Amino acid sequence: MNRLNYHHLRYFHVVAHEGHLTRAAELLNVSQSALSSQIRQLEERLGQQLFERRGRALHLTEAGRIALDHADAIFSAGNELVATLQQTGQSRQALRVGAIATLSRNFQLSFLKPLLGRSDVEIILRAGSAGELFEALSALQLDLVLTNHEPDTDAIRPFIVHRLAQQPVSLIGLPELCAEKKTLPERLASSPLILPTRSSGLRRGFDALTSRLGVVPQIAAEVDDMAMMRLLAREGAGIAVIPPIVVKDELETKILVEVDQLPDITEIFYAVTTERRFPNPLVQELI
Repeated sequence: MNRLNYHHLRYFHVVAHEGHLTRAAELLNVSQSALSSQIRQLEERLGQQLFERRGRALHLTEAGRIALDHADAIFSAGNELVATLQQTGQSRQALRVGAIATLSRNFQLSFLKPLLGRSDVEIILRAGSAGELFEALSALQLDLVLTNHEPDTDAIRPFIVHRLAQQPVSLIGLPELCAEKKTLPERLASSPLILPTRSSGLRRGFDALTSRLGVVPQIAAEVDDMAMMRLLAREGAGIAVIPPIVVKDELETKILVEVDQLPDITEIFYAVTTERRFPNPLVQELI
């Protein structure tokens, strides 16, 4: 039987983490030609190209990234065996998730909850801007991206957009700020409001609503981060225009109250993936 050569796999493991053949050869104390030969033999055994060269750097292909996940698990298990003389765990499958930095933490937690606490799963969560996360998704460095903005997709960036949930948007604040009975237009015109910035779809919906109602709102703060909106609402800086899921804990404990739901305004949450020959099965479990 033509078994996997773990010596070749070790060489691949070092090259993959270094991203450079010269540095890997120095670390392994072998010639570059010998190292290249070992990698080619592993690729022939697996029937897949593991690297593509861009300039002087090596980048993993999709097959290479999957091979690296398995190599990480294999050599991690070996290290644990040497260190403890016990093998009580099992291989952990990695799920790499990107989340827009301004996205609700409560929503992220709710989405990932089916996998939390599983001994066979390792969740790697990365926050960042839409641009850097979608670039990482295109480079197969992430399995999916969570966002509240539907991305552009084309032949060059063939993203697959999964609509996960649609949340209402409400006026939410401290009980003392919301105690007085008012109509929605009166509250919008007379209460200090914490709003998302004008670049967000939620803000565009809010501006359209106030325009229809003929209201000029009192703006206490404009914030592009849901977590900061939550904190400002807790501090009494104003009444936040925010999906209730963002402040779920505060609503349950009555620290904050929901005074009005805004008509025709919703926050939509998406999971974005890309076409892959070897999709991560954990993604399908969640979606």
